[in-house]
Amino acid sequence: MQAQEGFMMKQFIINTCKTLVICTTLEAAALTPVDVELQLLIDISGSIDGSEYDTQLLGYSNAFASDRVQNAIIEGNIGQIAVQMIMWSGANNQEIMIDWTLIDSAAASDDFSIAIANIARPFSGWTAIGSAIEYSYPLFDSNDFDGVSQVIDISGDGTNNSGSSPSSAATAALNHIDTINGIVITDDQNVIDQYYNDVIGGDSAFLLAPAGFDEFQLAIENKIVAEIEGTVPAGVVSIPAPTTHLLYLTALIMLGVSTKTTRRSQHETA
Repeated sequence: MQAQEGFMMKQFIINTCKTLVICTTLEAAALTPVDVELQLLIDISGSIDGSEYDTQLLGYSNAFASDRVQNAIIEGNIGQIAVQMIMWSGANNQEIMIDWTLIDSAAASDDFSIAIANIARPFSGWTAIGSAIEYSYPLFDSNDFDGVSQVIDISGDGTNNSGSSPSSAATAALNHIDTINGIVITDDQNVIDQYYNDVIGGDSAFLLAPAGFDEFQLAIENKIVAEIEGTVPAGVVSIPAPTTHLLYLTALIMLGVSTKTTRRSQHETA
């Protein structure tokens, strides 16, 4: 009797495992493969006035309408990407403005460009960089796409003054996704330092700082193309480390390590 019960239990376990394998395989097959799952986090805090908001939105809209970005999408290894756009400001102010969208053609990219241009500003307020990242990165787990890479792309023009720590949020995010890139729309060194040291990280991470809103669209184009290709943007200088840390960084370089080693190691072992 005990032998029979043992046999039945063994068969139950085997059948259960087979069912789990089949379900996992079907779930993976149901996901749409893309070159990158790209999440755009747009700063609309109080320091972004109406004109700057319009210029920022126009930059993203024009970028997706550009031949350069569309060609990069179509000519990728898979030939399609998934994009989600989120606007954020204070600790409790985050909203999905355009949910995960497949862009697999010039027409689809044009449609996405039009959708961006039609967004009405939902709110304004403080600058909670960390809270924006905390809100956003779990959304990669609930979409219908399987990206070669998963990238958060966050813009901003101010330092964190509300909500969670950007550094802690970025570290947590990089245990789940591949990369956080940044673009700052300011020449304020404090903002540049915070994004460089506490926000960006992961595979081929970079930070861009266009001289102003007038150069924003070109920077956006360069950034999106690089994110599709998994490279650092050509022709746009990544932000150097703050001068006050120069000697420290020189020492790290001599040791053959990166300023982002710890964060990347955490991501790779996750």
